[in-house]
Amino acid sequence: MKQFLHSFFLMMLACSAVLAQPAPDAVSASRRTNAQATVSGYIKDAANGEGLIGVSVFVKETGSGITTNSYGYYSLTLPLGTYNLVYTYVGFTKQNRTVDLTSQNVRLDIELKEEGRDLQEVTVSTKREDDNVKNIEMSVNRVEMKTIQKIPALLGEVDVIRSIQLLPGVSTVGEGATGFNVRGGNVDQNLVLLDEAPVYNSSHLFGFFSVFNPDAVKDVKLVKGGIPAVYGGRISSILDVRMKEGNSKKTTVSGGIGLIFSRLTVEQPLFKNKEGEARGSFIIAGRRSYADVLAKPFLSGDLKGSRFYFYDLTAKANYRINAKNTIYASGYLGRDVFGADFGFNWGNTTTSLRWNHVFSDKLFLNTTAFYSNYDYLLDSDLKRKDPKDFFNWKSGIVNYSLKPDFTLFLKNNTLTFGGQAIVYDFQPGIANAASGGEVRTFGLENKYALESALYIGNEQLVSKKLQLQYGLRYSLYNYIGPGEAYEFQTGVPAGQRRFPVLTTKYDRGEPIKTYGNWEPRFSAKYELNDVSSLKVSYNRLAQYIHLVSNTTASTPLDVWTPSTNNIKPQIADQIAGGYFRNLGKTGTEYEVSVELYYKWLQNQVDYIDGADLLLNKYLEGDLLNGKGRAYGAEFFVKKNKGDLTGWVSYTLAKTERFVDGINNNRWFPTRFDKRHTVNVVALYDLNKRWSFSATFAFATGTPGTFPTNGYIFQGYLVPHNAENSRNNYRIPPYHRLDLAATLQNRKKKPTQKWESNWVFSVYNSYGRKNPFSVFFRQAEDKRTVTMNGEQVQIPVAEAVRYSVFATLIPSATYNFKF
Repeated sequence: MKQFLHSFFLMMLACSAVLAQPAPDAVSASRRTNAQATVSGYIKDAANGEGLIGVSVFVKETGSGITTNSYGYYSLTLPLGTYNLVYTYVGFTKQNRTVDLTSQNVRLDIELKEEGRDLQEVTVSTKREDDNVKNIEMSVNRVEMKTIQKIPALLGEVDVIRSIQLLPGVSTVGEGATGFNVRGGNVDQNLVLLDEAPVYNSSHLFGFFSVFNPDAVKDVKLVKGGIPAVYGGRISSILDVRMKEGNSKKTTVSGGIGLIFSRLTVEQPLFKNKEGEARGSFIIAGRRSYADVLAKPFLSGDLKGSRFYFYDLTAKANYRINAKNTIYASGYLGRDVFGADFGFNWGNTTTSLRWNHVFSDKLFLNTTAFYSNYDYLLDSDLKRKDPKDFFNWKSGIVNYSLKPDFTLFLKNNTLTFGGQAIVYDFQPGIANAASGGEVRTFGLENKYALESALYIGNEQLVSKKLQLQYGLRYSLYNYIGPGEAYEFQTGVPAGQRRFPVLTTKYDRGEPIKTYGNWEPRFSAKYELNDVSSLKVSYNRLAQYIHLVSNTTASTPLDVWTPSTNNIKPQIADQIAGGYFRNLGKTGTEYEVSVELYYKWLQNQVDYIDGADLLLNKYLEGDLLNGKGRAYGAEFFVKKNKGDLTGWVSYTLAKTERFVDGINNNRWFPTRFDKRHTVNVVALYDLNKRWSFSATFAFATGTPGTFPTNGYIFQGYLVPHNAENSRNNYRIPPYHRLDLAATLQNRKKKPTQKWESNWVFSVYNSYGRKNPFSVFFRQAEDKRTVTMNGEQVQIPVAEAVRYSVFATLIPSATYNFKF
């Protein structure tokens, strides 16, 4: 605690020194003395006023540059003089601007137009030359929404999570599994952010669709390694999803009608002045599936009245108070309902409030406050046919957070620093059971925790060839009351249940257990020449919350639990190195990269055989503590230009775990270990109206624990694993081909505002019966054997392959916009 307070004091001193700047006149005089000036501003989409993330601002004279932050803001400090700046962004036309910095700082806001508009005035460029080579980021993938919208999708629905699973290093245990796995990490080890608020279950319909409405998403960024100090709380990856801000130029309505659900989005400018310029805007987007409505006439008996649907509502508004202050408010509400008399119900709710403030041309502040709630329940009587007899169970996790984040733009350096505080309210489960009208309530008390962090990082241009990014994060975690803490038996053989020997009660806010971790981060990029570079990175991350699940794939009913006096925080150290090169006649026609990584994991949660995970007051006695390791190579080739674009990725990986008391104290593969993963994405524009796309995915089967023999008990065959091995076999490999075609409808008049298209797709086009899992059961037929000279029939086991989709799935979707 003393170290944390000392660090906090030093950080506040640094902030005070930065914020206590001289008056503007004094600043200008100082800069003239130092022979420097600054050009800064916002870069937005000319069509809708959206701030553009990651726009390259390149200075021709110095060969240096910068990219815009998450709000489209940039700042460059240069020696006094006149410069030519080049603004480039994927899918937008390049702009060249001459700026005079001979006497004062310059505020220069830019609006970029999408490629294809006013081509006579500017040269089309998809990105800055050799951006893949010159950007310091490694183990980072950005997928443009335009690309995601072209990829073949299940039942025609564009999906963010399924799209990132086509990238190297990203996988899932199978169709119908919630979440995703990155470089050997579990699903709970990914920090999924929607406008900076965490989303604890990113899937609808048991993993078939994601919670992100593609019509409301602006930017998708996946960080697998070299994670900057601004991020923390998870040990595998960061999926940072940013919502659109809403069209500030004009009112637009868009949507789509599919086979099982439809969507509608409205964008509107707000507070227009006399000149017609809006000071704000909003967007609201909704989706609702209606498979239950379509199936209702065909359901009878116990299935009559079944409910199986999901919906979500996404909204965001912004208001520019003045040139230096902008506020944002965004929210998400989504829910899944599945079942008849017995069913599941789960959903996410998030709210984010943000304030952007420009202190000066060099100092930018974003302050975020968010609320996140994920709750899930199990109900034996969804339709409440008999209120006298029922059972329901509810659990969840609630977060509150405040995070100030500063960015200081200096010459050849971009300094970021700030802090974050998160309050956790864990709701392990409350159950209500009624029998004959008598209701009994039982369950577990809520658990509480407070996680705080301070961080500082710097991106430094050492020379034209060498660039560094380094930082340090300190996280402090407190498991607090009210509640009970348990001490368990010692000396119990590994792998066996431990029972509590001491219980201690704590009052509200009283510390039960405290953990602190220093988390250093480092990345470096060295340009070998104009078309190739080498990059390396190291990061340490700490995670203080855990998803308790011992199933093959996580489910919506899995329980989140905090680190306690018995459950230590997870720690991961990762090193990575890569070679990046651009090829082709144009210099950026092809991108090629190879990355190697190795990850060490500490304090991995595992379970004894027969662990009781739900409503177990002494759950910690069933948990085991282990270590893990993950390593591999990722190969990536991408074609950026031409009628045919796309990419090929191949991942060679291995993920293992060691837990004392499991697998005879030997390393064993994790349930999401996949040795080989291949993904191919092809996008082809035939003409202005027709475009086609295809994706092919192949992956080694995931491990499973299979019986090695069996014994007969009272005429029944009982499978048995005599070797006490864990994940000793693999299910068959997975492979799938998806196809899609998009038809743009003709405009009847050039001035027609209505735009529309048809998307036709076939998921699993050759009907592969991909196994999700393999289980064993007693076969109907028996085997005749000779025992003691007599022929007898004995039961035999058979392996059953379970497939979620065993056939091709065609679909058609109509999309519109006006």
